[in-house]
Order: sequence, then C-alpha cells, then structure tokens
Amino acid sequence: MEAAFEPKNQRECDERSDFNQDVKAPATTPHHREKNKLQKKKKICTVKKQYYCEQCGKVFSRNTHLLSHMKIHTDEKPYQCEQCERRFARKSDLTAHVKIHTGEKPYHCKLCGKKFIRNSSLTMHMMIHSDIKPHMCEYCGKTFSQKSYIRIHIRMHTGEKPYQCKLCVKRFAQKGDLHSHQRCHTGEKPYHCEQCKKSFTQKNKLNIHMRTHTGEKPYQCKLCEKAFVCAAGLNDHIMTHTGEKPYQCEKCGKRFSLSGTLTIHRRTHTDEKPYQCEKCGKIFARICILRSHMTTHTGEKPYQCEQCGRKFSRKGVLQNHTRTHTGQKPHQCEHCGKRFTRSSTLNKHTTTHW
Repeated sequence: MEAAFEPKNQRECDERSDFNQDVKAPATTPHHREKNKLQKKKKICTVKKQYYCEQCGKVFSRNTHLLSHMKIHTDEKPYQCEQCERRFARKSDLTAHVKIHTGEKPYHCKLCGKKFIRNSSLTMHMMIHSDIKPHMCEYCGKTFSQKSYIRIHIRMHTGEKPYQCKLCVKRFAQKGDLHSHQRCHTGEKPYHCEQCKKSFTQKNKLNIHMRTHTGEKPYQCKLCEKAFVCAAGLNDHIMTHTGEKPYQCEKCGKRFSLSGTLTIHRRTHTDEKPYQCEKCGKIFARICILRSHMTTHTGEKPYQCEQCGRKFSRKGVLQNHTRTHTGQKPHQCEHCGKRFTRSSTLNKHTTTHW
C-alpha cells in the first residue's frame, strides 16, 4: 500500500492553496476569445515544414500543399469556372471564385459583422481587432498584421512588379491587380450595381460607385474638411496642401504627385497609346479619353449642368460650361495677367505675346 503524500512544509502547502483560491480566471470578452483563437492557430502554424519547392525555395508542411503550389510555376490551371470561363490552379480557388458570382459569403466576423468568401480572409481580418502587427517594414517602420501584407508593401519601396500580363506585358506588384487588369482584355465585369445596372471589374470599384447613389463620402480632409468617396481621392487631395510630388520622370525630370499621372506622362515620351476604340479603331494614351470618345458613337451625355439642365458627353466640357454661370476664370496669362475660362483659350492667347 502506497504511503500517503505529506507536504514537506505545511505552511507552503497552505500558501499554495490560498494562492489558487485568490487567482481568478481572466474575463473572457469576444475580443479575448478571438485573440486566443488566433494565438492557437499561430501555434499550429509552427509545425516544422519539410517539403521544399525547387523552383523558388518556398517550404510547406504537407506534400499536397507543395504539389498544389507547383502549378504556379507550370502555369497548369485544370479548374475552370462555368460562368466566366476563368481557370484556376487549385479547386479551392475555383470554389472561392464561384462565390463572386453567387454573392455567397459564409464566413462572418463575430465582432463587427463583416462577411468574407474565404475563411483565410476572415482569419486575416481578425488581426485588425487583435491589434497584433508583428511585421515591420525595414524601409519606413510601418507595421503589418500579415507577412503577405508587408511583402506587398515593400514592393512600393523597391519598385518590384513580379506579375506580368501576357497580353500587353504590363506588370503589377500584386497578383489580384493582375487578375483585375486581365478583365480589361476579356471584358469580364462580374460586379453589378443593382440601382443603375452598371458593371465593374473590381469589387472595390463597385463599392466606391455605390456611394454616388448614397452620397456617402467617408474620407474627410483634416485641413479643409473636404470629403471624398475613396481613400485614394483623399490622399491625392492632401498633396495639394503639402505640395509633395514624389514621382519623377526619368526622361525629363518632371515631378508628379500621383504615380498614375507619371505613368500617363511617360507616354508623351514613348508615344504609347494602349487604349483602342472597338468601333473605329482609334487609339488613345488615356482610358478616360477613350471613354469620352465612345460617347461620340453612343450619343450618350451623362454629365448635366445643375444650373440650366444642359447635358454633355464629357466631364471637362461640363466644367468649362459651368464657368459661364459662375464667371470663374482659373487660367491666367503669365505675361499680361489676363484670365480665361479654358486652358485652350489661354494657350491661343499666349501666342500673341511671341
């Protein structure tokens, strides 16, 4: 018969007993529960990886994951969408893609109610609530919740664009941007506005468009209180206060506040005109000019003057027309100070000084 356990020090035993009674389990809020789930998932991810890709050196914990990954290098895409004929390397990617057409979002955040197509997207979203941002950019010090986020962010500093379009040789920093761009070639627009039936290649463009119906402008400038429908519009506007022009042309040294403006400017050196009219074959350097040109074929005049009701095919023409009501003349001659409503009129006037 085993001897009963006797503590060496009865006082020590009593103290331990008292300690266990005093300690209370921490309060569990939805925030703490989700944080614990993320930490458990992080522990699962620490399993030793042993399968190596010979092409890029990436490592995997399972051989099946490696085989699925290898299709990226071979460009094998055996799974095809029946609705838009887009092809995928993995069946799971096809399953997730189909939900774009059906609108199904089975995974929802318990804290804010936001819904997602993929469970992995929900997991990444939960990092926002947990405030865990362990990945820091070595260039600017900005922190990120996911390693994939910082990898994409670093490309802003390095200029790396690893994803290339096979049809027009245009390159992108993100794979998602490449997929969205490819819809320009295929004509696919899977996101539809229920109010005006307009279609879009990207979901975020649909979300921004919806604000034109609701009038919502959630992004506000702290300096002048001007509001915008999207963050990009606010960021562009802020540079009008700071005067910052971080993007410089390699050919002529001219600087720009927006990377998109620099891209358009470069075409003045290369004479590149990537946008072509399907009706008459005319080519353009900017997609906005192509859109304006298309109205000459359709007769559409979507821009209407609020003062007199007159309609116009181009936004710029409406802006010039509006100045006939307001008397605004924003274009001034550097030589004599005379002001004009249109830049083209100023250019003609400037020749009188030569």
